[in-house]
Amino acid sequence: MLDPEGTVEHKPSSSLPKVFLIPLAMLLAIAALLLLAFSATQQKEPDFYTFKVVNIRGKLVSLEKYRGSVSLVVNVASECGYTDSHYKALQQLQRDLGPYHFNVLAFPCNQFGQQEPDTNKEIESFARKTYGASFPMFSKIAVSGAGAIPAFKYLIDSTGEEPTWNFWKYLVDPNGKVVKAWDSTVSVEEIRPYVTELVRKIILKKKDEL
Repeated sequence: MLDPEGTVEHKPSSSLPKVFLIPLAMLLAIAALLLLAFSATQQKEPDFYTFKVVNIRGKLVSLEKYRGSVSLVVNVASECGYTDSHYKALQQLQRDLGPYHFNVLAFPCNQFGQQEPDTNKEIESFARKTYGASFPMFSKIAVSGAGAIPAFKYLIDSTGEEPTWNFWKYLVDPNGKVVKAWDSTVSVEEIRPYVTELVRKIILKKKDEL
């Protein structure tokens, strides 16, 4: 076809760009999928705060709400020889350091000596009325063996320390990583310096960010 000046009109070829565009689009799609897969892998790396548990009122809750604070996770019992000393000390620790930077997270358990036989409602009533417990409490669970809940399996796997009695204590940092574990014979006062140091770091970090 001639244009008004008598020269041949050349239409732009559309086939050449398509040849390149299709492979390019495929490469971009593959790259996007790989990026999503990588992000998902990164996000799925578990820590203590990624788990969900049932609170003592029977409601499913995410431990994510405690991220950014220090947690002392304890399997508690109402009729143990360690009950009185531990509950008093745990509540004092909660009162001194919580709840903005620290929390005791109490998980009743009846696996050891059948020393937590009551219902969740009775357990909570006992702890609140007898010791004024103000820290979060969760539904009665198994903390060791095949029946242990995933959150406790994580604690055990992280430390190599599995509860063999009531009042085992796991210290979890603000990022959900387990710092240390102690058995029933170690008093709350003995571990207070470890907890206090982690809380101090949170406070200093927040001051630096101001």
